[in-house]
Amino acid sequence: MTSPSVAAEPAKARLSPRKKQRIIRVTQYTVLIVAALFVLLYVDWPSLADVFAKPKVAEKMLPELFTIALANTVIYTAGGFALSFVFGLLLALMKMSEVRPYRWIANIYIEIFRGLPAVLVFIMITFIPLAFHGTDIPGGITGKAIFGLALIGTAYQAEVFRAGLLAVPKGQTEAARSLGMSAIRAQFTVVIPQAIRIVIPPTTNQLVALLKDSSLVQFIGVSSAYVELAKYGNDVASQYSNGTPIMVAGLTYLIVTIPLGLLARRLEKR
Repeated sequence: MTSPSVAAEPAKARLSPRKKQRIIRVTQYTVLIVAALFVLLYVDWPSLADVFAKPKVAEKMLPELFTIALANTVIYTAGGFALSFVFGLLLALMKMSEVRPYRWIANIYIEIFRGLPAVLVFIMITFIPLAFHGTDIPGGITGKAIFGLALIGTAYQAEVFRAGLLAVPKGQTEAARSLGMSAIRAQFTVVIPQAIRIVIPPTTNQLVALLKDSSLVQFIGVSSAYVELAKYGNDVASQYSNGTPIMVAGLTYLIVTIPLGLLARRLEKR
């Protein structure tokens, strides 16, 4: 028969959960330090800097980087976001409507433009004059860019709004109707304002997504006056056979997207 003291020894030898977590954490830190040392010691930093961080090449991008490329990117994104915000709300209301054709139209649109790659949407836009003879999107390149971003953004924004509308308690509508409001007035004065407040964080994330999708505007064929950041960086990189312009364009995107991402996270916490 095993004595109690002998049976208790294996139990004492076991590691506590806190010690296990400490060992795992130390192991993770060790792996990260080893990986960082590997990068520091084995990467050819002079060659990397010569390809992606050449100050003289970066200087050649000014001031067009901000006055043309960034300005166009902001214009395309702002226009596409404004249209997708309005039509996304309309599409969300159609999807929640009791009228079946409205629901069918909304579902078909959302499924198509959420399923298609964004680059194909921009390529198809270039064929609109061929499909509809004598018809073109007003506004030239700017109009086509905004239209393409709006087509993509509307499908996603509609789902964001639908989630926000469903999150508003039904008692809000019932209370508004009990005060004598019509169904439409209750929707627009009580439900929708509350839904908009709810969807502010995911809408901010959608704005960031549209900003990045603006890089696909180059597929509609833009001239030097209408280039966005990605196209401008690629053109200058090809001109000087150097990757610095690509890096600078990427950093410029981050200058805009990081504050927007921080804003979205802050709004989510509130």
